[in-house]
Amino acid sequence: MNLHFDLPAPLLEAAALAEGETLAYCVPYDLDGESRFGPAGFLAVTRRRLLLFDRQRLLEDIPLSSFQDIKCESLVDNGILTIKADGAWRILCRFSMRHVSRFAYVARGAKVFLQGGSHLVESTEHEKLCAKCGRALPGTRECPHCDGKGDTFRKFLRLCKPYWVQLLLISLFMIASSFLNLLSPEVQKRFIDRVLAPKNGSVADILQFIGVTLLIAGLLIAVTVIRNWWCTALGARISMDLRAKLYQKVQILSLTFLHGRKPGDLMNRIVWDTAEIRQFMQDTFGNMLSTLITMLGALVYMFAANWKLGLLSLVFLPIVMLLSFLWRKKIHRMFRNQRHKSDKLNSSLQDVLSGMRVVKSFGKEKDEAGRFNDLAVDFARVQRRNEVFWASFYPLLTFIMGMGIYFVTYFGGLNVLRGGGMTIGGLTQFIAYAGILYGPLGWMTMLPRRLMRMITGLERVYDILDEQPDIVDKKTARDVDIQGDVEFKDVTFGYKSYEPVLEAISFSVKKGEMIGLVGPSGAGKSTLINLLMRLYDVDDGVIAIDGTDIRDISLHALHSQIGVVLQETFLFSGTILNNIRFARPEATLEEVIQAAKMANAHDFICKTPDGYNTYVGEKGHNLSGGERQRVAIARAILGNPKLLILDEATSSLDTESEYQIQQALDRLTEGRTTFAIAHRLSTLRNADRLLVIDRHGLAESGTHNQLLEKKGIYYGLVTAQLQMHKVPGLADEADGLLEP
Repeated sequence: MNLHFDLPAPLLEAAALAEGETLAYCVPYDLDGESRFGPAGFLAVTRRRLLLFDRQRLLEDIPLSSFQDIKCESLVDNGILTIKADGAWRILCRFSMRHVSRFAYVARGAKVFLQGGSHLVESTEHEKLCAKCGRALPGTRECPHCDGKGDTFRKFLRLCKPYWVQLLLISLFMIASSFLNLLSPEVQKRFIDRVLAPKNGSVADILQFIGVTLLIAGLLIAVTVIRNWWCTALGARISMDLRAKLYQKVQILSLTFLHGRKPGDLMNRIVWDTAEIRQFMQDTFGNMLSTLITMLGALVYMFAANWKLGLLSLVFLPIVMLLSFLWRKKIHRMFRNQRHKSDKLNSSLQDVLSGMRVVKSFGKEKDEAGRFNDLAVDFARVQRRNEVFWASFYPLLTFIMGMGIYFVTYFGGLNVLRGGGMTIGGLTQFIAYAGILYGPLGWMTMLPRRLMRMITGLERVYDILDEQPDIVDKKTARDVDIQGDVEFKDVTFGYKSYEPVLEAISFSVKKGEMIGLVGPSGAGKSTLINLLMRLYDVDDGVIAIDGTDIRDISLHALHSQIGVVLQETFLFSGTILNNIRFARPEATLEEVIQAAKMANAHDFICKTPDGYNTYVGEKGHNLSGGERQRVAIARAILGNPKLLILDEATSSLDTESEYQIQQALDRLTEGRTTFAIAHRLSTLRNADRLLVIDRHGLAESGTHNQLLEKKGIYYGLVTAQLQMHKVPGLADEADGLLEP
């Protein structure tokens, strides 16, 4: 998202920037003082001042030192930027919802300067409207209307470049097909004028004509079959390669991008948009060159034989071209909208299938079926409207073009009857070439639809392929053998940088320590471990492992030395063996069994029907929660991690399963630097240190007993949990929390 718009020269001059002073941010606002929509003015921020302009002059010049706070607030259908000076808030400017996120970033950036910082806040969000034409972007970064046309053609050429040999061969067969199509009417003309019209031929002449015609037809069939076979093979190969590239790109893209896309949208791009490209290469591209050559050859002959009839045959062509040109944008929008409805339908289906247990538990089958039916009806409505339009539009164009043949037949027939110089064979050939011309022209009227479908698919595919991951290795990144010392130095981070989740977090962890992370929900505990795993990069500060910034460690080296056990254990469809081996695919069976024994999983695995080759089903649904958790622990053990992350690893389990898993975790954490999150505070009682995260920061730090003595936030959490657990059977565990 652009936070650095160009300030018009007269306004820049009015800003009177001092030497060395630059505009850190400059954004437009579009509501005036009476909330009327339009280009109202600009807000600019330097490291010293805040400047407010209307379209013609500087309205306010406010030193940053003169106010204490600044914030962006979202209201009903608009937003406001306010500052706090002398204990009172006042509104600086208003803007539409289009600019709310933009001003939120600028407010955060100005607050950084207020607090003495100097770094700039950067936005990774993409614009939702085209900066040039103001149109809504259809789920892509580029505007198809302004920037996408030439770029899409270049992308298509780039797509075809690796297959230039196959394309050359296909082109040669296209040329051969065009030549054979144009040759047949010439053979017919000679037979009519030399044999039938003078009535001096023989049976041999007729047989020769039939033989030549059959030979041409046979060659045309053979050439067409080979060309279509190659086009089909090429389309399938391109589609396969694109799917592989898309899947690989999705794997390396950052979570920020993936969380901003619906699963159905990504699935459609990988499956259906690549299929559209395959369909185009298979059914359309293979005919394009031969069609153009055939049309050009037919036109050349027709004008050479009789230019007046040639012009007459094309009298309706400009009308057809004009109609196609006028409707091309509508056709593009129609298929974009249809694809968008398809994305919503697939996303809804994926959500319901994934959450079917919840749907059934609440008895919402009919409600979900009705909601899905509404989406299906909406999609069918758009699809039906598009198909009805095309079923009407295409026959109309075909009929208009076909009118030219009737003109050629009428006036050409008059020429023959009046002895105007055209022979019967010549007229037959002329009509045949007119048919050859209008046949491809009829096919060409379908081309806009096929092109728009391909272009839409290509834009959506390259929207993913051109995306750059936020988390990448530096050029200087290296493989590091992690020992286990971890340090957070003034770490600040927000999923949107203008909304920090963690601010100025600092602490150090020694090798082998177990650190418990506690705090209320939403405080930032999971965010902290996400930063440690470098699933996101910090906005400010440094996370160091063994004194090395994790951004200087290669991602492969970092992730291969971190083990993770989560509350919601995810197992892949496959065998228990393959799920454990996910951490180390090259591990031997003996190593897998040893890891399973350490995780207390070996005994239950041996009782399953096929042992380690037992199929666990999608997400491991054939196993109980405790069994899935133990398989996940075995997977973590097999990777032999140097850093271990436990996120609610023992929650929501029965007592026996928790005991077995706790034993396995004790073995797993021994000698490893461990970060553990748990709302059940008794599981963290033996941690070397507890870090209490609250209000975006590190509120308390110390051992269980030390924090109890402080009687601060942690003491309050323990007391609240004691009150909640005052039920028979849990009193002993609860009372134990307050014991030294």
